[in-house]
Order: sequence, then C-alpha cells, then structure tokens
Amino acid sequence: MIDYPRTPDFLGLNRPIGEEYSLTNLVVEGTIPPNIEGVFFRATPDPAFVPFADDDTLLSGDGMISALRIAGGTAGFDMRFVDTPRRRAEVAAGRALFGRYRNPYTDDPSVAGIDRTVANTTPVWHAGTLLMTKEDGRAYRVNPHTLETVSVHDFCGKLKSQTMTAHPRIDPVTGELFFFGYQADGIATTKVAYCIADGSGNLLSEQWFDAPYSAMIHDFAISENYVIFPVYPTIADLDRIKAGEPHWAHHMAIDSWMGVMPRYGDVSEIRWFKGPKGVFAYHLMGAFEDKDGILHLDQCLAAANPFGFIQRAGGIDIPPGQLDGALTRWTVDPKAQSGDVREARIGPPGDFPIIPADRQGRALDHAWMLTMNPDMRGSPLMGGPVYAMFNMLMRLDMRGGPPQFLTVAPNQGFNEPVHVPSSDANHEGWLIAMVDTQLGPDAFEHHAWIINAGDVAAGAVATIAIPKRQRPQVHGCWVSTAQLALAA
Repeated sequence: MIDYPRTPDFLGLNRPIGEEYSLTNLVVEGTIPPNIEGVFFRATPDPAFVPFADDDTLLSGDGMISALRIAGGTAGFDMRFVDTPRRRAEVAAGRALFGRYRNPYTDDPSVAGIDRTVANTTPVWHAGTLLMTKEDGRAYRVNPHTLETVSVHDFCGKLKSQTMTAHPRIDPVTGELFFFGYQADGIATTKVAYCIADGSGNLLSEQWFDAPYSAMIHDFAISENYVIFPVYPTIADLDRIKAGEPHWAHHMAIDSWMGVMPRYGDVSEIRWFKGPKGVFAYHLMGAFEDKDGILHLDQCLAAANPFGFIQRAGGIDIPPGQLDGALTRWTVDPKAQSGDVREARIGPPGDFPIIPADRQGRALDHAWMLTMNPDMRGSPLMGGPVYAMFNMLMRLDMRGGPPQFLTVAPNQGFNEPVHVPSSDANHEGWLIAMVDTQLGPDAFEHHAWIINAGDVAAGAVATIAIPKRQRPQVHGCWVSTAQLALAA
C-alpha cells in the first residue's frame, strides 16, 4: 500500500484494498424486518495496481462489485472484481498499463485498442440481468449469484454506441429501460445515442444527436411523456487529451442547457433550453409533468463541478463548502421551441437523491437525499472523490411538509442508500445504507444500517457489521429475492 500516491484519493477511507472474499453469518444488531429479502449490490472502485500518475483519481479504480445478501433475518457479503479486458491485461502484466483518467493517449502502447472501461460506477438490474456500468464504455454483465463477470453487454450486438450511461431510467409501468451514451462515436465528440430497451431487455431503438458541446452528461431523466438531457460545461477537448492532459475541464463562463424531446419521438424534435452559466449536477432526482403539461426537472445543482481535478483543469479552485449547492428545480414548457429555464431552489445542498422506483418519471410525495449537518463542528469524515463523506440523511416532503433528519457522529459518514419497497401501501419501505466509522488514522468499521424510510429520524432498526475494510461506494441497487429468481 505504501507504493500508492500519498494523496487523498489513496489515503484513509480511500486506501486501496484489492481483496475479493465471501462472508457468512454476519453480526446483526437489532432485528432485520422480515419483508427485507434480497441483495444490496454496491459498486466500489478499487485500483488493483499502482497508477502511472501521482495525481490519478479514485474514479480510475477497477470495478469492484459487492453483494450484501439478506434472507431470513441473516446476512452474508461477497466482493469480486469486475473482470474487464482492462483488468485482465493488467493482471497478466502484473502492473498498471492504462494511464490518466479517460485518456488513452497516456496508456502503455501494448494496450492500444483494448476496452479501457473499469465498469465501476453503478450496478443496474433490468430484465433479469445485472449490469455493472461506467459512462466511458459499455456495461458488463455480472452473474448476480456468483458475481462472476459474464461478458460485455451490447444488447446482442444491436447497440452501436460505444458508451452507455451509468444512470439509466426504468419506467415503472412499461418496464422499459431508457438510456443514452455520450461521446457515442469516440472520445471528445458531441454525439449522443438515445436508446430504449423493452421490459425483456431487447433494444427497440437507438437514435443519435449532437449535444451543444462535448459535455460530461452523467445523468438524465424521463417523465411520462418526455426525456430530458441536462448539459453542463464540464467539457472534453481532443487536443488537450492528446497532449496528455485531463479529459475534463470545467468552464464557468459557458451556458448550461436542458434538452427535451418526446420520449418516443424522433431526435429531430429535441428542443434546447438555456440554463445558468458554469453550473453542474452529477445526479438528478427526477422529472415530471404537472397538470398543465409543464415539465419540471429536480437536480442536485452546484455552482461548478465539485471534483477538484476537473476544476483545476479549468483554472478553478472552489472548495465543496463554497459551491452554493441546492436541490434545484428547472422548469420549462416542453412544447415551446426554445427559451430559458425557470429556476427555483427546493431543498438543501447535497447529493445522491433516492426516489421510490414506482415514482420514476412521476410527481413525488417524498424522497430522500444525503446532505451535510449544518450544526456540525469540525471536518467531516474524509473519503470519496471530493474527500468529504455526507453525515446527514434527509427525508424530504415534496408537498411542503417538514423534513426529517438522521445525523451520524463526526467520525462517521453515509454512503448512498438504496430503497427497499414495502408490500404495505401505507408503509414507505426501508432504506439500507453503508455507514463508515473511523476509529484511528487507518482504522475503520463498516455497518449496513436498515432505516424506516418514513421515519428516518428514529435511526437504524438494525445494523449489519461488515468485518472487512470497505472503500467508499459510488452507487448501489436493491434486487429482491423474487426478482433474483427471474435472473436471465
């Protein structure tokens, strides 16, 4: 471990682990609710080899998928690398061969043409298939029972885009998978592929259009009738990349955009609405149309991209605490030809919004997100790509009622929760979140907290101890035992 760069991306909670394992009969405190039966899949980037560059980011880490399996009030835990061609090449060589983050011009010549993706961002469950995704390449299919990597997933050869988002959206009524890929035809291009797969996983359509510039389009949204592509000025430039410099640079003086089109329409129908200059959001809570047909997009918006290495490439230095973030609503008339977005702040700064799966594309009564405790004194737990873990879980009443809060101790931090629905229509279900606790300079404990989603302030009803070191999670998903039984 001492060979890794002595930077925040590789120290403390971010220290590489590189261990695959299986654990059974985990220690449970409290009682796991009897209707929680299934698997919490998590993506945690973990570099298997020391990187070329001392300024590498943890986002370059090899994909690692874990599975917290819960059944009959007991739990087990599995952790495996995603066996991508990139990882196989480096394992064979016994060293890192791929260079800077998303920059093939810095790679060892021996790996030219090998798929660079590490599939490390989001586990996605659709049509009985578990995928590990990262937006710089296609997804990789993983066996949900063994966590063995099966193959790259190109929808039986139908997908032409070279990339697929880590944030697809599944319609709760049709079961269709809506997704996209930016830089669809190669590095730093403006091409975006918009795709729909049916409830059985068959690719129905793939249409391409040009974004206003080659932007990082990390997330997108659907409503019942529209699809929304937010474009923020974190921009790729091919000349910069060829010179061995960072793939991304953020630009404060460039406009943001909101592209809107009918979700079953033609890409020629896309309309672009102008947003504020310089802003950025990694994650969207969702979108919906009101009774008048007006379209609303809710997002965790900030004044700039929060990642330090992307800011520095654009000549910016804005600490996370000064990013003036907020849960923000952009509103447009989707039938208008163009115009400016109307903006309103509807919640606190934060990220990782969670909504019930059955409300995707619909108006919400409630939702959850992670934020920072405004009353906290001192620094939060260091970890993750912005080097600060969230320390407050919030339940938002989207109808205007009071919020609920659950805070952790100063030496603790939340990872993104997943929502477990309830069979009781009057119960909001459960949230499961990994909570990291720092005990010393390089000593940590990790517990999965199970929380009543309708009463988060009450704290965990049960905790599950994971007696092995964990790296910060990116995203996760919940798959019930009934869904697993239908695995393709």
